[in-house]
Amino acid sequence: MAEAAAIKTDMFTYEGRDKSGKTVKGEMSGTSDALIKSTLRRQGINPTKVKKKPKALFGGGGPKIVPKDISIFSRQMATMMSAGVPLVQSFEIVGRGHENPNMQELIMTIKGDVEAGNTLAEALAKHPLQFDELFVNLVAAGEAAGILEDLLNKIATYKEKTENIKNKIKKALFYPIAILVMAFVVSAILMIFVIPQFSALFADFGADLPAMTVVVVNMSDFFVAYWYIIFGSLFGAMYAFKTAKQRSAAFRHVLERISLKMPIIGEILVKATIARFARTLATMFAAGVPLVEAMDSVAGAAGNIVYGTAIYKMRDEIATGQQLQISMRDSGLFPNMVVQMVAIGEESGSIDHMLSKVADFYEEEVDDAVDAMASLMEPLIMAVLGVLIGGMVIAMYLPIFKMGQVV
Repeated sequence: MAEAAAIKTDMFTYEGRDKSGKTVKGEMSGTSDALIKSTLRRQGINPTKVKKKPKALFGGGGPKIVPKDISIFSRQMATMMSAGVPLVQSFEIVGRGHENPNMQELIMTIKGDVEAGNTLAEALAKHPLQFDELFVNLVAAGEAAGILEDLLNKIATYKEKTENIKNKIKKALFYPIAILVMAFVVSAILMIFVIPQFSALFADFGADLPAMTVVVVNMSDFFVAYWYIIFGSLFGAMYAFKTAKQRSAAFRHVLERISLKMPIIGEILVKATIARFARTLATMFAAGVPLVEAMDSVAGAAGNIVYGTAIYKMRDEIATGQQLQISMRDSGLFPNMVVQMVAIGEESGSIDHMLSKVADFYEEEVDDAVDAMASLMEPLIMAVLGVLIGGMVIAMYLPIFKMGQVV
């Protein structure tokens, strides 16, 4: 299996004539043009032209492949197989009908690997950026048990649910961040370009400026003098933060631990993580994957290092014979309700069913929490913007009002 996975394949375009003399064109994956020609002849096609395609890495020259594409691919393949369409022909139909050329190329590459004798799981494992370990393990379990169609449907449902949660989290974080960024940009424009005009006007005022005006003018002078340092420091800090997050596991661990304890946001992240944990484990367990093996994929799908570390520890405890419910309780990361649901599932032999109910419950909780936070944040952000922008405007007009009183 390892040797088969290590074989390098390339994408080839071909042109030839079938038995009726009709010209046919297409693409096929293989190790060499000779293998492509041999395969075409076995299919009743006399090849006249076979050419190797340049590598696109499924990312250049078209839209990037996103999780939604993988989810739709899973659902379409399950639908084709349930209609009785053979696996290779299903790849042909789904691949040709896809709008994204990179996804189309990926599907046709997998089709070529399957035609070359690889299992579907082996073909998918060659593309870890698009098909993670969880996806490959579920497909392998489906092929072994003869329930690939059912597993592809479960994978599609799983992908749709988890992506929906991620989008909810992004929505919860994006709105306030976007407003604060716009507030900073507007404030910087006022500080650098507008307030200095008022400062020149106040230079001949002949009286003491209000304290509020003095503070704003001094802040404006600082911005004008050191704007390049302020913006440079800001962008430098953002770059350093992004780099540290990508390269340092210790930094991510601290950051994710802090994020779980943040007010409002932390509660949403905890609920989303528990929902992913329950949904992933339910899907793996329903596919017949042994619990200890499933915990590896569950830890990777948790989306949080704190929970991922705890799940690996739970896996080791389960491997020694400890019950899942006890390991979850000892971790201190799961609410009592979740532990009790798992306990009932273990006693009744329906862990996957109970975990699905837990996932449904917490996904609804995430939806409600995001909607509640959005309702709370809107007036709060408007108030902050009003105080920030309105305060600067009032500070600039106070001396003018005072001048009017003197006159």
